[in-house]
Amino acid sequence: MSQLVLREDDQGLCILSLNRPDTLNALSPNLFIELRTHIDALANQTESIGCVILCGKGRSFSAGNDLKAIQSGEVAPSRHFQAETLEAIERLPQPVIATVQGHCYTGSLELALACDFIIAADNARFADTHGKWAMSPTWGMSQRLPRRVGIGRAKEMMYSGRVVSGQEATQIGLAVSCVPEAELMPTAIAMAHRFLENSWFTLRADKMLVNRGLDYTLSDGLEFERANSPGRGPDLEERLKAFSKGG
Repeated sequence: MSQLVLREDDQGLCILSLNRPDTLNALSPNLFIELRTHIDALANQTESIGCVILCGKGRSFSAGNDLKAIQSGEVAPSRHFQAETLEAIERLPQPVIATVQGHCYTGSLELALACDFIIAADNARFADTHGKWAMSPTWGMSQRLPRRVGIGRAKEMMYSGRVVSGQEATQIGLAVSCVPEAELMPTAIAMAHRFLENSWFTLRADKMLVNRGLDYTLSDGLEFERANSPGRGPDLEERLKAFSKGG
C-alpha cells in the first residue's frame, strides 16, 4: 500500500507531500492519520528540522475533503481529528510553507491556512465551497481566513464560494507570492533555505510570539512579548564570532 503522505528531509528542510495524485490529493481520513503522525514527529525534531514545506503531488495541492472515502466507511480516530491536526500544524515550532498548485478548495484551503503562509502557482485556484454542499466550517475557515485576508474579503469568499486565482490570492494577502507552476517548488525551497540560514532558535521564537500574540490586544500583546520572549539563543556567540571574522 502506497504512503498517503511522503516525507523527505534535506539539510534541515522537511518536505511533506500529499500523495494521492489520482484523486487530486483529496483529504481522506487515512491521509489525515498519516499527516498527523508526521506532524507529531516534527514537533519533537527541532534540532534536526528547521523548516517545513507542505505540498501536493501531481496537478493539484488538494481538491478538498474526500466525501467518497467517508461514504465508503473511512473514519478518523476522533470527531475533531482533522481540525486538531490543523491546529497541530499551526503549533509546530518550525515555520511551515504551503505550496499550492491547481485546486485548493474548502478543506484543503483550511489546511493551507494552518501553515504560516502560502506560495501560489499561477494555476492555483482557491475557494470555500461549504455553501455549495450546505455545510458549515469546523476545520477553522471562519477563524483563519478572516485573520489572513480581512473580515470583508473572507466573508465575500465564504458567502459566494467563488474561485480565487493565484494572482488574486497574492493581491488580497491569502498568498505571499504567485509564481509560474514550474517555479513553485524551487521558489519555496529557496525561501526555506534563506530561513534556515538564520538562527533556528529565533525562527521558533518569532513564530511562537506572533501566533500567540494574536490572542491579545496590542497593549496586552506587547506585554506578552516582553514576558515570554525566549531571549538570546544558544548560537548567539557563534554567530557573533563569525560576523567579527567577516563570515
